[in-house]
Amino acid sequence: MTFHASSPSTGKIARYGRTVIALHWLIALLMICGFYLGWIMTDIPGFTPTKLKYVSWHKWIGVTVFALAVLRVIWRATHDAPPTPAAMPAWQKAAAHATHGLLYVLMLAIPLTGYFFSSAAGVQVVYLGVLPLPTLIGPDHALKAVLRSAHIALNYTLLVLLALHVLAALKHQFVERDGLLARMIPFLK
Repeated sequence: MTFHASSPSTGKIARYGRTVIALHWLIALLMICGFYLGWIMTDIPGFTPTKLKYVSWHKWIGVTVFALAVLRVIWRATHDAPPTPAAMPAWQKAAAHATHGLLYVLMLAIPLTGYFFSSAAGVQVVYLGVLPLPTLIGPDHALKAVLRSAHIALNYTLLVLLALHVLAALKHQFVERDGLLARMIPFLK
């Protein structure tokens, strides 16, 4: 079972299991680091050693996020989520479901657009500096521009969705006080 069910007699909150909690927070941390690196590396002019280091780290994070997101999607497809609070309105449940679905899509699409952008730029991705990943498309200047724009737009879309996700979680914690946030943060009661 992927979560600890709540019990009316004990009042315990239904929680996700350790595996999905670990995946959630690890992916979140990596996405924040990847976004930050992407943000600062684009402001460094030219191809300095520092910029090249940041670009490599950014790519490694992207590949790692993609791999972990695939595991997360497989885990989610094979395990039930804990139930949402009974008092949550249907529109909120639908909005949460849609947002989570979009987050999963973005966790996969953003690294893919970055990977294809590198390929279209004629730069092979070498994971952790030791494992060359296959180049699936050849250098293509026009496609490179499209993929770069898509990668950036998807990242900003992710930023907006993450802000909504965090704000909704905080609303449930501090306004609704329905224990929803405790499903993903084990030390909350």
